[in-house]
Amino acid sequence: MPRAVLSVYDKTGIAEFARGLVDLGYEILSTGGTARALREADVDVRGVGDATDFPEILGGRVKTLHPVIAGGILARRDVDSDMKELKKQKIEPIDVVAVNLYPFEETIAGPDVTLADALEQIDIGGPTMLREAAKNHPHVIVLCDPADYEEALAKLGSGVVDPEWRRALAVKVFRHTSGYDSAISHYLAAGSDEFPSEFSLRLQKIQDLRYGENPDQRAAFYRIGDTPGHRGVAALEQHHGKELSYNNILDLDGALMSLSPFARSQRPACAIIKHTTPCGLAVGDTVVEAYKRALSTDPTSAFGSVIAITHQVDAETAESLAELFVECVVAPSYDDGAMEVLTGKKNLRILSFPEASAGYLVDRGHLAGALELRGVPGGALLQSRSDPPWPGEDEGWRTVTKRKPTDDEMRDLRFAWAAIWGVKSNAILLARDEMAIGIGAGQMSRVDASKLAAMKAEEAGHKPAKGCVMSSDAFFPFRDGIDAAAAAGVRAIVQPGGSIRDEEVIAAADEHDMAMVLTGRRLFRH
Repeated sequence: MPRAVLSVYDKTGIAEFARGLVDLGYEILSTGGTARALREADVDVRGVGDATDFPEILGGRVKTLHPVIAGGILARRDVDSDMKELKKQKIEPIDVVAVNLYPFEETIAGPDVTLADALEQIDIGGPTMLREAAKNHPHVIVLCDPADYEEALAKLGSGVVDPEWRRALAVKVFRHTSGYDSAISHYLAAGSDEFPSEFSLRLQKIQDLRYGENPDQRAAFYRIGDTPGHRGVAALEQHHGKELSYNNILDLDGALMSLSPFARSQRPACAIIKHTTPCGLAVGDTVVEAYKRALSTDPTSAFGSVIAITHQVDAETAESLAELFVECVVAPSYDDGAMEVLTGKKNLRILSFPEASAGYLVDRGHLAGALELRGVPGGALLQSRSDPPWPGEDEGWRTVTKRKPTDDEMRDLRFAWAAIWGVKSNAILLARDEMAIGIGAGQMSRVDASKLAAMKAEEAGHKPAKGCVMSSDAFFPFRDGIDAAAAAGVRAIVQPGGSIRDEEVIAAADEHDMAMVLTGRRLFRH
């Protein structure tokens, strides 16, 4: 008689699967809660302790760690010595193993979790049986996912169980147990070595994408882990429109990043994103005002953009949004009138944050230990997370010019410093009245970024740009960037400082009667 071991935390479909195995002539061995669930479903089941002639001990901590179970799973049917050993030890082969694991990740995601709580959810016997069966997959069917039960019954019923399918199940198991161990190691290592000598990561595929950045590239979208409470773009809920594309996902990440400095602001903020960098950003007294002011930064570039807003979208804002071709809009929520308007555009992707909280925008989906991951061909880069600047904070700033910023200039400098957070380096941003009026992004030289920001401001009708302020994500290496700023009408500048030519740069600002503030912090975004 063929044998199956069933020991699952997630009991989805297990009774139906066990009943199907019994109908195919299998003897079912099971443990604790799984055995009880099967008996309650009137499935004939035998306890693992009956098969091993050894009871569960330590409150169920030890039940399947026994040679009768391990030997039955690991024995190679085509190796005579293995089968003779089983016969000598009176061990029956085990042909099917269906196991899923204690919910460690779900447990640690909960509030007020203690170390003791977490340790109790580290499964020992389950991963052992899964690995045993996956190692011996040419002879044992191993199932760690209830979604595979139906196909398993169909194949067993037909008598055709192909090697490729067995191997695919084994691959799924080793990926599953690897990710499980990774979650445990990250949790236990929290607060210790920030950059461990080895680093593993569990990714769960959300969907295959039509193509990557370009049509000749294949792509898929993954989330980190598979537990509730995901963050970042993977946590966004889509309410309407076409499926997200690879580039949409990148732009949405840029939108969340650009919006994050304003997440704690009581006033609504809006970021308009094109190719992962903002082409418009502003705050306003109302949501519609914030959107219209952001749009006025660069209305030409806003065509085909992604728009992110910190507050609920109302019908008035939706009417304004509907006048522009937009790929995606993301906000905490939408009122009924807004949804009625926006869903009238069949292809518009409408998304919302999983919760209307500042914390969500600030923590966009970083890894355990507050690390960020970027892939490069043949490797990966890890770095610690950098917190966004807040538009209301200026701690540690130093005025280094003869003229100090006025109160209005200081207000706009705080805004401009926060707004440049999401702009690609080299980055220059011009602002006035808490609104970006010109953005120079991704340039190879800072002076070119300065000239581009001024040109964009003029093209959008923000001229003359007298009285505006400028932010720079890194120091000015030469005075030419200051001269370009003066030509654009800039009256005050905020930048990190730290160049060997700082004195020359400061002197240039004094020549133009500008105010300059140094933050001591660089905001590169490569």
